[in-house]
Amino acid sequence: MKFHDLSVYLEKLESTASRNSMVEILSDLFKKADKDEIDKLMYLLQGRVVPIYVSLEFGMAEKMVIRAIALAFNHEVKAVTQLFKKEGDVGVIAEQLASSHKSNKTNPSINDVYDVLKKIAKTSGPGSVDVKIKYLSDLLSSLDPRSSRFVSRIPIGAMRLGFSDMTVLDSLSWMVSGDKSKRKEIEAAFNARPDLGFIGKTIKEKGVKGLVDVKPAVFNPILMARAERLSSGDEIIAKIGTCAVEPKFDGFRLQAHFLKDKKEVKLFTRNLEEVTFMYPDVVEGIVNQIDAQEVIFEGEAIAFHPQTGEYLPFQETSQRKRKYDIAQKAKEIPLKLIVFDLLYLNGKSMIDQPYKERRKRLAQIIKNEGAIILSDEHTVDKGKEIEVLFDDALSQGLEGILAKRLDGVYQAGARGWNWIKLKRSYSARLDDTIDALVMGYYVGQGKRASFGIGAFLIGVYDNKSDQFVTIAKIGTGLTDEEWRGLAVRGTKLKAREKPPLYVVDAFLTPDIWVEPHIVVEIRADEITRSSIHTAGRVMKTSKSGSAFDVDIPGYALRFPRLEKFRDDKKIEDTTSLKEIESMYAIQGVNKEKK
Repeated sequence: MKFHDLSVYLEKLESTASRNSMVEILSDLFKKADKDEIDKLMYLLQGRVVPIYVSLEFGMAEKMVIRAIALAFNHEVKAVTQLFKKEGDVGVIAEQLASSHKSNKTNPSINDVYDVLKKIAKTSGPGSVDVKIKYLSDLLSSLDPRSSRFVSRIPIGAMRLGFSDMTVLDSLSWMVSGDKSKRKEIEAAFNARPDLGFIGKTIKEKGVKGLVDVKPAVFNPILMARAERLSSGDEIIAKIGTCAVEPKFDGFRLQAHFLKDKKEVKLFTRNLEEVTFMYPDVVEGIVNQIDAQEVIFEGEAIAFHPQTGEYLPFQETSQRKRKYDIAQKAKEIPLKLIVFDLLYLNGKSMIDQPYKERRKRLAQIIKNEGAIILSDEHTVDKGKEIEVLFDDALSQGLEGILAKRLDGVYQAGARGWNWIKLKRSYSARLDDTIDALVMGYYVGQGKRASFGIGAFLIGVYDNKSDQFVTIAKIGTGLTDEEWRGLAVRGTKLKAREKPPLYVVDAFLTPDIWVEPHIVVEIRADEITRSSIHTAGRVMKTSKSGSAFDVDIPGYALRFPRLEKFRDDKKIEDTTSLKEIESMYAIQGVNKEKK
């Protein structure tokens, strides 16, 4: 397929806000793509040349892309810079200049464009800036104007076409069956191997049945399992019976991959970012303490006081997530990795094995004492025992406990009842925190005018619609430093218009829309009802989208405030609408008890 043909589909995607339309557009595109190019096509749709967990970036800033555009179309850099300041989009100015520039357009294929972009990403060292600019310049000059628009955006991560991985999975199902009936099978394979290029290529070559053989592989991260929540020990026992209870730490969840022969370790966060270089003490502990030829396991990295051995709060642990002065900070704030689950061992996937077997094998491969520690575990059959363990965890400054079904499998990428968090609430107050997505912000007034932000809009994930729905507008509870930091992040992710993934009442339209990327942890007093928020809101048959046409009000947070940024979480890891509904119901029961 020629990149020109792909650009036609990209333009259609860019101009639609309907998720169902996106599914059909992508489905048609995938049908026409050849099996030898669909993996590359998948990466380009994500604005990448490799899977998201491979740390290969383009290393190009806007100024470099502007220089490449100027070189490609024989314009002065200063003039192109002025155009960029006016338009704010390198794609728009590349298309404009390409339209008036006479040159030999070679109409390259998707594979041709991909190869050049990969060269750009792999180019490094002295003189690499000029080489990258020349590669991109030559590529742009070979493209038609519309193709130039999209290609120029890729190196700076500005594709932002408005669809999620889940939309792509629906599209692959639509491609093979004309509906979403194959989504569950495709998603199961994606959860074990979250590489859209690999999944798309496998389906093209072998059909959906070829995904049955997809298994975890070392250095290919597995999407992490998530827990449901209940409010008492008795509820947990009633749900899953006799269970294993582990303390829940407030640190960084890491997935470790290890090849013993090569002494090679890779560490991944829950959002698939490779962070191996940040945690040399954890890497050393794995090499010295793990007795397995090849293994994938999970744990929580948490800072501890080197003299007393006491675990430190998240604010201390978070200082270890850095790109500079890593060795010095590792001495000041050492980490322990509290290991709690085994996913793969010596060529065999463990995710379909019962928890009891995974735990047994995990205990067998950890040798000696050091940075790697097996989590404490208690098997209980009474709700009161769970409550006692919960209170003990809180007394140690931990987050709480996690109960695990003894015969439960590891539900990769899913939130299920095999893992349950105890989130106890004895009052009408909301004692739990909520993970939410920053959807946009409002320009500040007074003192905050200097920050460029005065309040921000947050939402939670509605997995039924694969969209984000609003639950609060926050204007208090941040330090000056946090306001400034959020303004900087928001400016970098500024969207030209409302992202298609957002469902927002017109009354709450922010001054600046923010692309779906920033996850925050929010604390609030309680969940209330509000006609202007779209989380759980049901409109009347007129469906005008106005707060004045509401049949059932949405959910909202009362007195919300920022707890911390959660850079370790993917946007789909935000609290779900289903969880909000459950928390609201529990809160109502507690009010009645009072």
